Formats: sequence, structure tokens, C-alpha cells
Amino acid sequence: MDMYKKGVSDSMSVLPDGEGPVVRACRDCGQIKPITDFHTSPRHKYGRGSYCQPCFNERSKKSYAKRVKEKHGREVREPLIVPDGHRHCPDCNEIKLLEEFPRNKNGRAGRGSYCKPCHNVRGQKTREELYGGSREYHLRRRYKISQVDFDILLALQGRKCAICGAPDPQHVDHDHLNGHVRGILCFNCNGGLGQFKDDVTTMQKAITYLKETSCQRVLVHPGVYRLLSPRRVCLPSPTS
Repeated sequence: MDMYKKGVSDSMSVLPDGEGPVVRACRDCGQIKPITDFHTSPRHKYGRGSYCQPCFNERSKKSYAKRVKEKHGREVREPLIVPDGHRHCPDCNEIKLLEEFPRNKNGRAGRGSYCKPCHNVRGQKTREELYGGSREYHLRRRYKISQVDFDILLALQGRKCAICGAPDPQHVDHDHLNGHVRGILCFNCNGGLGQFKDDVTTMQKAITYLKETSCQRVLVHPGVYRLLSPRRVCLPSPTS
């Protein structure tokens, strides 16, 4: 109830120049507060509403929740209190450290909206829906080929590694300069090319080096063999 309606003395309720009350009682909580603690409202006398600011805010939230419930049939969630250095994941509904969220330069604080496990689940689901699986997604994104293209190329190689002939290779070899797919290799051959950085000159030097340093069995006496190398002397074996 308004204090000026309740008959409070002029010295308490009315400003010195007679413009209006200095205090009033909130209709919700009933506390007597300074008039400045009430929201401004041009529709009310003296330009102030009937509810203090905390009660007015609480009424506004309840009114909004009621409208959402009637219009959309859902409840309005209470705002979460998230400590500094943390973030709330909407999928698992947990508050975690920022370090547990993947990096995203476009995201708030440089992090994504979902924690790493939930981010991975969402990514897997998207790959399944758009590409049918991670393998198809990987082939298309990195090599610009499909699983069908991979199977055709492997069949043309006789389902063997294009270098060593190992069965059922699974690694796509491509030119790092233009991205052109060259063939399907086993793990070792594909890794070997990568270690040599596709440098033909360096690989030729490696072949020469192996030929000149690899020990060969040489007959020195009837029934007696020795391991000899063209470029270096091999140490005798412990049993010789």
C-alpha cells in the first residue's frame, strides 16, 4: 500500500518542494523503501510504480515464464551460475573447465559451445548423416575421393600395396604439391615416402647407400663364408 495513501506525515512522505513521496511500501514484499528503489513508470502518480525493483523483476520473470508455457508449452530454465574459467555444456548439462572444450577461434573465449566428448558425438552424428561414416568423410575431405573410388583403385592394384605388394593396404598416397592421388599403399611404404618427403634424389642416394654398405656372403674357403661390404669392413661375428 502506498505510504502517501496511508497518511504518513508530510515530512516523511513528501519531498520538501511537494513533488511527491520520499518513501513508499512495496505491494508485494510490504517493505518501506525509498521512492528511488521503485521502477520508473509514467503511468503512475509521481512517475514510480507500485513494486520495488527486486519484486518487479521477479514479477517480470514469472510473467515471461507463463507466456512461454502458454505459447510454446515448455518451462523457462533458471539461469546457471558458472564460475570464472568454466563453461556449461548444453548437451551433457555439466559445468566444466574451459580446457575441456575444443578450441574455436570464432567461439566465445576461443572455445566451442560443447565439451570435447559431446563435440565428438555431434561430429560423428553429422558425419554419419552426411557421409555415411567417418571413413567416407575422411576420404572426401582430405583426398577428394569416395570409398567407391578407393575400392576401384585398390582393385586395379590387385588389392596389393603398389610398392611392396603387401595384401589389403589401406593408406592413400597423394602428391603433397597438388593433392593428386597416386595409389594405395601399406602403412610402412606410405610412412617411408613421407619420411623421405617424396624426394626422388634422396631416395636414390638411399638406394646407393644400401647397395654399397649391405654385407654380402663371400666364399673365402671351401665351405667358409664371410660377410663383406664394399664400403666398410664388417666386424666379425662373436662365433667366428
